Amino acid sequence: SRTARSEEDQDSLWDAWGSWSECSRTCGGGASYSLRRCLSSKTCEGRNIRYRTCSNVDCPPEAGDFRAQQCSAHNDVKYQGHLYEWLPVSNDPDNPCSLKCQARGTALVVELAPKVLDGTRCYTESLDMCISGLCQIVGCDHQLGSAVKEDNCGVCNGDGSTCRLVRGQYKSQLSASKLDDTVVAIPYGSRQVRLVLKGPGHLYLETKTLQGVKSANSLSTTGSFLVENSSIDFQKFPDKEILRMSGPLAADFTIKIHYAGAADSSVQFIFYQPIIHRWRETDFFPCSASCGGGYQLTSAECFDLRSNRVVADQYCHYYPENIKPKPKLQECNLDPCPASDGYKQIMPYDLYHPLPRY
Repeated sequence: SRTARSEEDQDSLWDAWGSWSECSRTCGGGASYSLRRCLSSKTCEGRNIRYRTCSNVDCPPEAGDFRAQQCSAHNDVKYQGHLYEWLPVSNDPDNPCSLKCQARGTALVVELAPKVLDGTRCYTESLDMCISGLCQIVGCDHQLGSAVKEDNCGVCNGDGSTCRLVRGQYKSQLSASKLDDTVVAIPYGSRQVRLVLKGPGHLYLETKTLQGVKSANSLSTTGSFLVENSSIDFQKFPDKEILRMSGPLAADFTIKIHYAGAADSSVQFIFYQPIIHRWRETDFFPCSASCGGGYQLTSAECFDLRSNRVVADQYCHYYPENIKPKPKLQECNLDPCPASDGYKQIMPYDLYHPLPRY
């Protein structure tokens, strides 16, 4: 309507936004707010508070889960006359931003606070965070309201070109002299790992860190485990085992199978493997002539993204997604040669054999 104020007129009824508050967390992603005052005697249209994300750096492993910290803060407060050790209840589909906790060793689940602290993740597998008791969307760029997502390789707003999907199936080869066998090697940095074993066999893991430290881990009970800073979810059934690792893996994993009984076992696996060797175009080589017109070329070298060094070309040929860049050609040193240097149409001799110093 004609009497409706423009957006600028509405903003003029507000005071300027105040400074940003301290972040609700020191790491792991928190929230900060800013306030403004209504200068009108009537109600101002719009919000008097705005939020932004902050402290978007990973917490050290010893910091623990933020929701778990809030539950454990109630350990020294009696509930119905008893003290309990409270554990977090995550991923509540109805109210993900309430602080629900479970008493260890019991089925008792209690809402200990109507709202978790700002910056608490709504769900364990999402960056979305709770602010003032409401779940707010957070993109992989750590911006509120952003719809930007990671690709399967873990690259924010990526196109999936930095990893490759690996899937396959292993079938046991029983023999009297063989007690175990290798199913698949899953390299450092892999994501969305899933293995399903069917049969009487048992899965176990061998790991090797980038520093060369090796270890072996047997999986015998259902649960979640941390192996070489990689989270593992393992489910054990009478005739089946399921292993999941969201990644990125912090070590090289070799999945093996222990044979048990005379029946065959099979393992299906799928994961996204990072392409750690990529072609890299070189700079132009020196000009073929010092004057009078020459040419120079580029080439391609295979680069190891993990060690930041050039390696043999065969490593890059391993990935069919890698396309070796074609050489580029350009002219160079087009200035005419001086008359006295007319014989120097190719690379000057003294570049390879410097003149002696006297």
